[in-house]
Amino acid sequence: MEEMVNVYIMGKKYTVPANLTIMKAMEYAGYQLIRGCGCRSGFCGACATIYRVKGDRELKVCLACQTKVENEMYIAMLPFFPLVKQVYDINKIKPDEQIMMQLYPEIYSCIGCNSCTKSCTQGLNVMRYIAYAQRGEYEKCAEESFDCVMCGVCSARCPAGISHPQVALLARRLAGKYLIPQFQQLAKRVKEIKEGKFEESMKELMKKSTDELRELYNKREIEI
Repeated sequence: MEEMVNVYIMGKKYTVPANLTIMKAMEYAGYQLIRGCGCRSGFCGACATIYRVKGDRELKVCLACQTKVENEMYIAMLPFFPLVKQVYDINKIKPDEQIMMQLYPEIYSCIGCNSCTKSCTQGLNVMRYIAYAQRGEYEKCAEESFDCVMCGVCSARCPAGISHPQVALLARRLAGKYLIPQFQQLAKRVKEIKEGKFEESMKELMKKSTDELRELYNKREIEI
């Protein structure tokens, strides 16, 4: 027989299969997920969740689509966290320390509590990349924050009110626009796309079945 476990979703007890993720367990229990579910693959960050297992006092955070249920797990979905999202024109700003002070001055109020890093659902060193942003080291900040899915859990735990994901996004944009060397092959391909070179090819691809597309992908030529 399939192993079953007891979980508590928003305070109500359910018995669900032990091999399910939190998200699938919620659906098994009868919840219709129309928000907070997104891509279901761990890339959109929409399913931020907090939980605690009976006997363990630690409150943990995770993405519901990636984390399997445990017996006696108490689960609560987190609400959406509105981050501070400043408006700027990437073509008009420069990668200097002043731009971070101008757009996200709250990063200089960081008290070094490391709550952001401890709560990160991706296991990123959030406090470190904020330190890079403070010093204007945007390439390092971009690299350190590359796997951020912008779930907002770090910001929810921050006593200084820092919008870590938006700070990281700005750093990645600055690095991509001004600091990282441009690849000529990419520029060439973008130009070809704008000129409509691949329009007919795209129409042909749209006619193919999933199996045909998979075969084309597996047999594609890879440039090194």
